[in-house]
Amino acid sequence: MMVKFKYFIFLICLAGCFTACKKDVSFEDNYDPTPQFKADTTAIAAFVKTNNISGTKDASGIFYQIIAPGSGNVTYSTSTVISADYEGRLLNGTIFESTKGSPATFRLGDVILGWQFGIQKIQKGGKIRLIIPSYYAYGNRASGGIPANSVLDFTITLTDVQ
Repeated sequence: MMVKFKYFIFLICLAGCFTACKKDVSFEDNYDPTPQFKADTTAIAAFVKTNNISGTKDASGIFYQIIAPGSGNVTYSTSTVISADYEGRLLNGTIFESTKGSPATFRLGDVILGWQFGIQKIQKGGKIRLIIPSYYAYGNRASGGIPANSVLDFTITLTDVQ
């Protein structure tokens, strides 16, 4: 009986330790992306119209323009390894990242959701322009030279798929 009591006390102490380790709730845990998503899609629509960009707006809200489809019949997964030459810009034209002719290699599952969506629309040698709402990029967090809640404009050439 005493052994059961010791185990019971041990379990209560263990449970107390785990509850004491709970993170403080921050405002980001309560972040509602809907208003920002609406603002992003409005900004994308105005940008596309102002710059006379032809393409397609997907149901997700991502705007894409297939410049060259490429060739092949790869079925993509998150473990697909891609090499891409790309340039990333903010809607105001500021370039925040560019490979400048030296393709970078990534696992598709490791890139932002907007890329995961867009890359699947082309094959090796293909080129696509993606205008991505912040929700499918970095959301309400800044990343490097990218401010929080930024719509991203990428031109991507898929140089290799493995």
